Amino acid sequence: MDLLERSPDTLSGTGQGTAWAGRFRQQCGKTAVAASHAQISGGDQSALHDTVAAADATRASRHRAVAQCCRSRSSRYRKLTLTSISQFRRVLLGACLTVLAACGGSGHSADTLVFGRGSDSVGLDPALETDGESFKVCDNLYETLVTYSPGSTQVVPQLAREWSVDESGLEWTFHLRTDVQFHDGTPFNAEAMLFSLGRQFFPDHPFHKLAAGSYQYWKDMGMDDIIADMSAPNDSTFVVRLAAPNAPFLSNLGMNFCAAVSPTAVRTHGADYFKNPVGTGPFRFVEWLKDERIVLARNDSYWGPEPQIKRLVFRSIQDPSVRFLELRAGALHGMDNLSPEFLDELRANDQINLLTQPGMNVGYLAMNNDKPPYDDRRVRMALNHAINKQSLVDNFYGGLAEAAKNPIPPMMWSYNDDIEPYAYDPARARALLAEAGFANGFDTELWAMPAPRPYMPQPEKIAQAIQADLAQVGIRARIVSMEWATYLDKVFNGHHDLCLLGWTGDNGDPDNFLYVLLDKMAAIKPAQNVAFYRSDELHDILVAGRTQTDPAIRTQLYREAQRIIHRDAPWVPLVHATQTAAFRRQVDGFQLHPTGSKWFSATHITTSN
Repeated sequence: MDLLERSPDTLSGTGQGTAWAGRFRQQCGKTAVAASHAQISGGDQSALHDTVAAADATRASRHRAVAQCCRSRSSRYRKLTLTSISQFRRVLLGACLTVLAACGGSGHSADTLVFGRGSDSVGLDPALETDGESFKVCDNLYETLVTYSPGSTQVVPQLAREWSVDESGLEWTFHLRTDVQFHDGTPFNAEAMLFSLGRQFFPDHPFHKLAAGSYQYWKDMGMDDIIADMSAPNDSTFVVRLAAPNAPFLSNLGMNFCAAVSPTAVRTHGADYFKNPVGTGPFRFVEWLKDERIVLARNDSYWGPEPQIKRLVFRSIQDPSVRFLELRAGALHGMDNLSPEFLDELRANDQINLLTQPGMNVGYLAMNNDKPPYDDRRVRMALNHAINKQSLVDNFYGGLAEAAKNPIPPMMWSYNDDIEPYAYDPARARALLAEAGFANGFDTELWAMPAPRPYMPQPEKIAQAIQADLAQVGIRARIVSMEWATYLDKVFNGHHDLCLLGWTGDNGDPDNFLYVLLDKMAAIKPAQNVAFYRSDELHDILVAGRTQTDPAIRTQLYREAQRIIHRDAPWVPLVHATQTAAFRRQVDGFQLHPTGSKWFSATHITTSN
């Protein structure tokens, strides 16, 4: 089922609710205080409609201008090729946008920030989502017990004021803020935190079993094995008991899947909660027009510093050329996933600031080890030799990437630089294929995501380049693509032969790459380990890396893990991409983060040009 089509009857387990509720009340006291779902005030709704109407009118005006220009030139350009027509329309659109922007046609005030991105969110329930486009929005709606400091993955307090761990390393006690409420007025307390994490952990929780969607991050992070129990002894104290000491546990709690959600809203909306999100963050949800925009409004009851902007709009614009032209014309305040072809122009434009930062990411080609011939290591090694990674970097990243040899990026501690990469060697690839019984090659499908990602700004072109490389060694690959949510759903369930995908680290720990993406426990469908690679040897090392608290020992374990992965070759690690974003000059206060998080609470727009 498409992850976006979660029907109201997809929740199950309600018959188990009584048993769980008894345990929940026993641990937490009374059930969560009921609070009516917050409605947008008349004034706020009116202002929103005015803003949206202005933006829609502006877009309609632009479309009419483009149409008129195209009609006036149609006879002259009738013989253009389709490619030329596409390029002509983009140039023409840019010219029209520039003229309209110069005439004051942006349709946005300094209170509203509009951010352009390559695709829509899959959903807005932080416990269900696994994709970066969903997290961009969730970052601004929700909060966690701990978070990461600006510019680094150092753990700092958020909903927890402070915390402690006992001498055994097993019992963690979190002392919560007492001045926080959810967007719908429900109090945030330990009971709410227990509800938020408990629905993922307790099998008898009434919201634990979902017929569509799953708590995939919780599963793939191995949280059921890490945690033994959790409780709320009073309103301001939340306790988690671990099964064994776990080095990355505290960092894990800063990730989106550990966010606090309103128990009232989850109970009210059930399976539709993913499109009716309610958190404690600096912005609250207003509306979602699928594949067009998601609108957030400032949370006027926010416990922290007041956000500088009143409205935050995430627009979905798949074509990177259109996204760039709208930024240049002022219709967007910012965008990410920049296409390399526009980098020189962005650098030369004094109205736009280009932001770059080393990316804590990897883009890779996963081979489905459950499907022949990719169950043969010789075939997997052949693909590693067949693909020219440096050519990908040079042609599709504008120099803002480096060829990968390991699953984790060079900026991450424990990176094993002693590993020798698979050299680009088509002759060696053909020899390995012949040795495996495929002297004449074979037919396969190469799946490519439909929209740009931080680790892969031009997935279609990259897929075509890989297709050409594979053809040189006799592998006949047919490129397949589909809508983003469907793509993820099918890949996570193993329908592909080869697939392009990638990962941006969540917490700065190697465990968040190696265990989540390549451990055998992460190959349980729906899986983040989309190579469906299973190694007992690797599993033992990764478990030891989690439970060992000495950084030096952990480093050696993860270096060995990378050696095993390189030997077994379940992937072709392709690139580590530089993180990029661009903003209009009047936008200030935004900072790129190693995790790729897009936090806008400190961002503001100046009125001067």
